[in-house]
Amino acid sequence: MTLRTGAHMVSFLALLPLLSGCSGGAKETNASGSSPAASTAAVSKYDAGPRAGEQPIDEHLAKSGEQLFKDKGCSACHAFGAKLSGPDLKGVSMRRTALWMENQILHPEVMVKEDPISHELFAKYALQMTNQHLTPPEAKAVIEYLKHQDHEQTEVH
Repeated sequence: MTLRTGAHMVSFLALLPLLSGCSGGAKETNASGSSPAASTAAVSKYDAGPRAGEQPIDEHLAKSGEQLFKDKGCSACHAFGAKLSGPDLKGVSMRRTALWMENQILHPEVMVKEDPISHELFAKYALQMTNQHLTPPEAKAVIEYLKHQDHEQTEVH
């Protein structure tokens, strides 16, 4: 075995626990809120309760959130109705609570370690969400934008 092949093997073995150790975690759900592969969802202390999209939309905040989404470059990893390097955001406000989304936006490095849903997304995409250093009010504005997008898409289809 060459030195280069040995280094690749060590890298693979180091990643193996991350790839295989997530089988008991959360399952990403489809737009209807059900898992494509199974009917059980992981338990997250941040994702209990009503879905964010079930709450009224603050359109003024949604406009600010749209601008933040653009300014922070969120569209480099996320789209609505398509997977890029990060998860598809279509329907996210009906899959997640506002609390879960806020924590994911504000503290992605903590969430990937402590939250089963975030941990599974990291395993699936092999990419941790970048901390954009938003304030809590800015995170709420982005969430309002995500709710607005989900509402707009359900009206069209």
